[in-house]
Amino acid sequence: MTAAPFPDSARLDPLAMVAYDPAWPARFDAARTALIGALLPWLVHDIEHIGSTAVPGLTAKPIIDMLAVVQDIDAARAAIGPLTNIGWLLAPQPDDDAIRRLSFCTPTPERRTHHLHVVEDESQAWRTWLAFRDQLRSHPDDAAAYGTLKTELAARYADDRAAYRAAKAPFIEAIVARVDTR
Repeated sequence: MTAAPFPDSARLDPLAMVAYDPAWPARFDAARTALIGALLPWLVHDIEHIGSTAVPGLTAKPIIDMLAVVQDIDAARAAIGPLTNIGWLLAPQPDDDAIRRLSFCTPTPERRTHHLHVVEDESQAWRTWLAFRDQLRSHPDDAAAYGTLKTELAARYADDRAAYRAAKAPFIEAIVARVDTR
């Protein structure tokens, strides 16, 4: 049985961009250390820092996005209890089932500071996320263009996260089309 997606309308963390914070990598490292113990039986790769907070200098929503890759998402559902015990709450996203993913956040779904994507190794999604992150890290012009776009879209769609995500998708797809996602 799958939990219902957490509605964007219930989010209380603002859809607003902030300047890059050099403390974000340390916040990722601290969370990663805590997560490894809870996820170790299922992990097949190291936990990765993804999303805009993983790109030095990039404007971002101040939410640390993280990626954990597991062999089998159904088996990894056993991690829900251990993750809950260390303060991570299940926060399903609308496309979780389609890409074989579990989504968690802390401290609350409404005011998250960290978001964890637990995704099956077989899924292409996580490879795409890493390729996009790595492209932005190694191509400052792409990162700057993405930061400008996100800032404009966040201002335009401050009350509509779905529209914000949809509006930035063509940029992401164009970048991913240029890189190797294997």
